[in-house]
Amino acid sequence: MSSDMQRDALDLWQRVQQRGPLVQCITNYVSMDIMANVLLAAGMSPAMAHSLDEVEEFVRIASALLINMGTLSSDWVASKKLAAKEAVAVGKPWVLDPVGCGATSYRTAACVAMLRQRPAVVRGNASEILALAGAAADIKGVDSTAASHEALDAAKQLAAANKCVVAVSGAVDLVTDGSTVLEVHNGVAMLTKITAAGCSVTALIAGFLAVAQPHETLLATAAAMAVFGYAAELGAAGAAGPGSLRVGLLDSLHQLAGAAGSKEGRQQLLQGLKITKRSCQ
Repeated sequence: MSSDMQRDALDLWQRVQQRGPLVQCITNYVSMDIMANVLLAAGMSPAMAHSLDEVEEFVRIASALLINMGTLSSDWVASKKLAAKEAVAVGKPWVLDPVGCGATSYRTAACVAMLRQRPAVVRGNASEILALAGAAADIKGVDSTAASHEALDAAKQLAAANKCVVAVSGAVDLVTDGSTVLEVHNGVAMLTKITAAGCSVTALIAGFLAVAQPHETLLATAAAMAVFGYAAELGAAGAAGPGSLRVGLLDSLHQLAGAAGSKEGRQQLLQGLKITKRSCQ
């Protein structure tokens, strides 16, 4: 990772600590606990507000919005659409997590409908991004076991067509705005054994966007994924399995939040965050 990009990523993390953004999360039942705790450990404030009666007002209060498609019913979908429209109207960044896109026609159509609401960032695994890109372009057939690099072309096309940043989680995370591609080499394989870990990193991305300028969206997305992955690496050092990794992840995020305020801590972050620009795109 270039020294300039490294410093910029650290600067974003420091801004998060200074401002403590409020992230509104309209998310699935399974993810609420870990997502809220990840945001708190990272120096942010979570708000799990999804009621149709208050989402518009809450968007105006929040610093950024996360919409996760895990829990789908007609009232939740209506609430998500209303919140996204309000976020765009008042200039608040919002992030889409198309959970399970491609699993059912209803879920896929709902994800495509949310894509039309102009998210700043879309983050999913390879199969979700392939399904979303395919559905948006009316392409049939998706491999549900695809690796992140197999979804790169789809991610670039999705980003370019929708004027957003697309992040693909995997062994190596890929982040693109349709032309530039960044790779994030942080994380541990055991994260896949913790439910809603991916959902939580999407919320972290929303928090980073809250303190970023629009032209920093690409790097802010990669920086959020790198911080989360690095915290997982630190947490895994003393973990016996997924349960202790979950605890270690939260403890390490908290430690990295504090590290942003010291010279030694900043040096640790500069060495630990592994973001590179993909040379052959």
